[in-house]
Amino acid sequence: MNKTDLQQVRLGYLYVSLAAILFAISGTSAKFLFNDGITAFQLIQMRTTLAFAGLLTWICLKDPALLKISTKNLPYFIGLGVFGIGSAQFFYLLAISKINVAAAILLHYTGPVFVALYVVFVQRQKLSINSVLAILGTLIGCFLVVGAYNLQLFALNRVGIIAGILAAVSFAVYSILSEYGMRKYTPWTVLLYGLLFAALMWNSLHPPLEAFLHRYSPFQWGLILFIGICGTIFPFGLYFEGVKRIKPTHASITATLEPISAGVIAAVFLGEVMVTLQIIGGLIVIVSIIILQLNSANH
Repeated sequence: MNKTDLQQVRLGYLYVSLAAILFAISGTSAKFLFNDGITAFQLIQMRTTLAFAGLLTWICLKDPALLKISTKNLPYFIGLGVFGIGSAQFFYLLAISKINVAAAILLHYTGPVFVALYVVFVQRQKLSINSVLAILGTLIGCFLVVGAYNLQLFALNRVGIIAGILAAVSFAVYSILSEYGMRKYTPWTVLLYGLLFAALMWNSLHPPLEAFLHRYSPFQWGLILFIGICGTIFPFGLYFEGVKRIKPTHASITATLEPISAGVIAAVFLGEVMVTLQIIGGLIVIVSIIILQLNSANH
């Protein structure tokens, strides 16, 4: 790998890591809103609608040429928006609203396993030993970070468990589909049309724009706008830019920095202190990502 390629790989990991941190802040913000009575259906409608409107405005002002796509690719964008972006975010939010946040994160971040299974059984590729170790390391690390060793966490709401698993599957879907779309389009074009069909879906399954008609406090509106813009456009854009530079398997593993970030955020803003096993889990995830980076740099 030459110096330019190595720099691109490092940028890829940086972008995915920043995306994970923003997603973590967004998840914590969503929990505040759920505690105030806002539903997952309302929040996903506002999130996808605001994100699409915001990104469309930015692209129209910055580079309208990014709006151009081939009609032949519409089925792809529909699939990305419905089964990828729209489903992943909804099931993740639904899981958070129904069960313990830590358990929801644990289920969501089994996504890399589904990506790896796709690579092995569909693409017929062999994973390197280092990639397998990284997958195992991140899963074990996440297990410890979210405190899943506490058996009480598994006395969970059934809907929440199913939602968490579906979030993981959807996470894998948009990881794989985003790489496919970026062979022809920029990450921002892929994200825009993915958000378009995600917003259309949640304005069809839920009464159109109904979520915006409720009364919210200034603080709640602040969280809603943050989730819609900084918690959606920026992290998805960064994630897609990362996938463009590194493999979806590696990107999805690196994105497990989200539970690490969520743990830190909870400690700072909610007064939740991570115990020794959780700290050890965080270190395992970090070491796994370093192994992954070293493996990429040598290929």
